[in-house]
Amino acid sequence: MLRAAVVIDYQNVHLTASDVVGDRSNRHESLLHPVHFAKAGLQERNARQREGYPHAELQRVIAYRGLPHIDHDWEQHRRCQDQATQWRSDGAEVELRDLKYRYRNGADGRPVLDVHGKKEPLGPGREKGIDVLCALRCVREAMKDDVDLVILASRDTDLVPVLDEVHDMHREDRSIASIETFSWFNRDAKKSGAFTFGNLQPSGDRRIWNTNLGRPCYEASLDRRDYR
Repeated sequence: MLRAAVVIDYQNVHLTASDVVGDRSNRHESLLHPVHFAKAGLQERNARQREGYPHAELQRVIAYRGLPHIDHDWEQHRRCQDQATQWRSDGAEVELRDLKYRYRNGADGRPVLDVHGKKEPLGPGREKGIDVLCALRCVREAMKDDVDLVILASRDTDLVPVLDEVHDMHREDRSIASIETFSWFNRDAKKSGAFTFGNLQPSGDRRIWNTNLGRPCYEASLDRRDYR
């Protein structure tokens, strides 16, 4: 049995799920629970293994997610913190990183301030650095003595280099964990008008295992708790 660490690029996985197998009209209300997602993904992975290939059990799940600034979206900031607290109590490691904002400037070039004296953002905040954190964590997990397999859940192509790196590290030293991926897949995408999407693959002639996750895994991954 392989001891698996699942590293989740949370917003990427969440939004991709709604595009591929979920409800795009209700994407911000359809939260995924990191632990439920990891367990459902591993169950699907194990069910797809051919005879003689080892199954995996969950050792650790780590999720990285952007955090709205309290000054710009107090309600979502509070919900995000509450969700992280709950997920941590359920066994996940959750790392929140502040979103980055652009700000309005006046004709004089100075930031425009609202009635509370706070700078006014120009559009919603954006995640920055989440991909780097996921990549670094994949490498760190691969080198731990209690991990045999790292599974990266993301569709961000900026993370292809970490697939290459861990793949090559494992090939050179079998004490280093191997790496796989999870991705959402909808075999009926054309019929339903949804996106198909694909999975991340390392570059060159490298090959790794990917587990396609469909609607049943999505339903099993939902966090149905009310955080209002």
